Amino acid sequence: MKIWIATGGTGGHVFPALSVATELASRGHKITISCDGRVREMVRRGAPKGAKIVHVWASGVGAKSRLKQMYALFKIGVSAVALILRFAFLRPNRVVAFGGYASVPAVFAAHVWHVPTFLHEQNAAIGRANRFAMRWVKTLMTSFPTVSGIPETGARVVYTGLPVRGDFLSASAAPLTGAGRLLVTGGSLGAQILDDVVPSAIAAMKNNKKIFVTHQTRPENVERLQRFYAENKIRANVLSFIHDMAGAIVGADLVIGRSGASTVVELQTIGRPAILVPLNINPDQAANAASFAKTGGGFAIEQSKFTPRWLSSTLAELFDNPSRLEKMAQKAYVENNAVTTIADVVTK
Repeated sequence: MKIWIATGGTGGHVFPALSVATELASRGHKITISCDGRVREMVRRGAPKGAKIVHVWASGVGAKSRLKQMYALFKIGVSAVALILRFAFLRPNRVVAFGGYASVPAVFAAHVWHVPTFLHEQNAAIGRANRFAMRWVKTLMTSFPTVSGIPETGARVVYTGLPVRGDFLSASAAPLTGAGRLLVTGGSLGAQILDDVVPSAIAAMKNNKKIFVTHQTRPENVERLQRFYAENKIRANVLSFIHDMAGAIVGADLVIGRSGASTVVELQTIGRPAILVPLNINPDQAANAASFAKTGGGFAIEQSKFTPRWLSSTLAELFDNPSRLEKMAQKAYVENNAVTTIADVVTK
């Protein structure tokens, strides 16, 4: 079959798309991947051999300026017309979209030509672009068992999970270290709230000598945090970037971090208890954290309630009861077969 993979403008959309594209190519299907300019080089490097790459003219519609919103919609419309014309001559047998506004033109073109279309939603609350595209989609695939905000369009909903990198799959269900290791990570740019709260909370613990902290932060905060941990005699390794995130999670008994979809699913794939602090302007992260906490694998706490006092008592309780961390790790674990499941759904 000829399968068109449409992806959005961030790495969070691109990696799952490339994983599924590689799996489908290994099954003998002809792959075309569409993306916008922000991720074109990332797609080019990760695309399976023989795949065609098509650039679409698109960007997010979330700008506050009405003029910028209209311009973004105009670009999406132009790209949709271009793909409608392209599909007239090179019509795919399937279109698989991975969210983001850059995937909308392919979804609409597929609707015009009655091509079976599959849409994947990363988060536990459906995003704006996917909610908009749902009117033209017959199958929605989800990363989490329950997703809020799905419009009533008659589309079937299939829980597939979210693809993760091979190094996370290789570490699936890895046992805890039992050495009191804490990983703090706010993503590639760090998170100021974690830098402000976590060190103070650990310093306030009576028995913090049993904890070793790996703390990823912004480059400008590294020296300050190193000095704080040293002055309070807390064993810590402060980094501005973690190259091997799978290894860092495997080497932790507890993780404190944000709750983007990929972060949550990576924790589930390895099986690690976590304290998740959703970005307070992102409802998707709040839904993801709530879904994770519902399993019993950890805590979802609002940023306003994430205080040194709360965290200090919570960490003391967890690290004083290793058996509880073990049980949380078991509850957090979710087997990840997302790539093969998505490929099966698309080609069945």
